[in-house]
Amino acid sequence: MGGRFTGWPEQAYDVLLKLEGDPPMAVRESVRDERERLVRQPMVALMQDLADADACYRKFVVPSLGLTLWPWQRQVGFVRAERNFDQRVWLDLDGMYVEACWWMFNPGSYTSPWREAYMTAVADDTSGPELVGIVETLRQQGYDLGGEQLERIPKSYPGDHPRALLLRDADHPRAGLLRHRSLVAGRHLGSENWLHKPEAADRVLAAFEELRPMASWFADHVPGDAHRYPS
Repeated sequence: MGGRFTGWPEQAYDVLLKLEGDPPMAVRESVRDERERLVRQPMVALMQDLADADACYRKFVVPSLGLTLWPWQRQVGFVRAERNFDQRVWLDLDGMYVEACWWMFNPGSYTSPWREAYMTAVADDTSGPELVGIVETLRQQGYDLGGEQLERIPKSYPGDHPRALLLRDADHPRAGLLRHRSLVAGRHLGSENWLHKPEAADRVLAAFEELRPMASWFADHVPGDAHRYPS
């Protein structure tokens, strides 16, 4: 590792405790500088060390605070592998959490090019079983798999549309994956004393490596840039 990250100071939790519940904006503003120094900057250092360890993690973002409460109560850092796929880590009062997440840019549409590409890849007899194997391995490693799923065939698909037939066929070997409009794999890493040490960066790197096959699958089969989504 690069050595920038030395762990989160114990006082980081004191700051997050002040933001627990539904604190008014005045309380949030009173700890802004302290939070930046004790909570966000260590995440910046951690992501920089990940980028030093592997070039594929160089495209990272550590968001600043906004108006909504959620980002005040946890600090997120994420690597964008594709325009619609992230590997994320965050720290909150429960400890550290990591996840990989694929989503559609236009979730209101059932027929987006990303969803079409995803369904085609899942239905394929080569790439589909490959994703099944990745998902099963992640489950065995302790990851929870989730994401938004369709409950019925979209009206935009005619009855004999091949995608509709796939969705209708409950016996299809990958019916569950075919219904996904987003796919998320995540797990808690813990909240032990190692969070206050450089070791935390090694644990995140190990988790990101476990999630990399999922990132690579989406990069190969559902690449965001292939559909020329406007920047």
